[in-house]
Amino acid sequence: MKQSLYGLLVLLFLALPPVANLMESVMIIHMHMQMPLLIFTGFLLARFFQLRFPRFFEKWNRNGIPGIILFVIIVAYWTLPRSMDEALTTQSMEGFKFISLPLFAGIPLRDSWKKLKPIIKNIIFYFFIILFSGMGWLYIDSPVQLCNNYLIIEQITLGWGFLTTAICMVIYLVYTAFVDPTKYE
Repeated sequence: MKQSLYGLLVLLFLALPPVANLMESVMIIHMHMQMPLLIFTGFLLARFFQLRFPRFFEKWNRNGIPGIILFVIIVAYWTLPRSMDEALTTQSMEGFKFISLPLFAGIPLRDSWKKLKPIIKNIIFYFFIILFSGMGWLYIDSPVQLCNNYLIIEQITLGWGFLTTAICMVIYLVYTAFVDPTKYE
């Protein structure tokens, strides 16, 4: 329960206008810091909801697949340039970002991840490697400005951030293929 309180406090801190404005003023910080932190707050808040509504999670997310699909949809949606742009210009989209990432991505991720089989976890990693590689290529190679609120150089920087993240995921998968994780438990 203590971690749920920490999650709520971090969420409230991230929602403070000066903090939100600062994090949204740089494109790569907006995408690769603020949004993952919002998911992390949901990850921390999940324990409260799991204890409070155990039957809901048992019935709705028994094997982890529905929750991880919801997580993937929400995260994929927020990687789109249009959704990031609208979060800066429309209050309702900004509110949706602060609700959807913790509640519809962070909570389902925590509830689903331990329930998933290793092959499904690897498929999720493969999906995000492909998604992040594609988005990185799009942001780097696009001849036009994709987000009205950010400069092209910030767009290129974000693209390299996506590619770097995809490369790190590949390194992780290669590492786990050659190392027995039970040896370190």
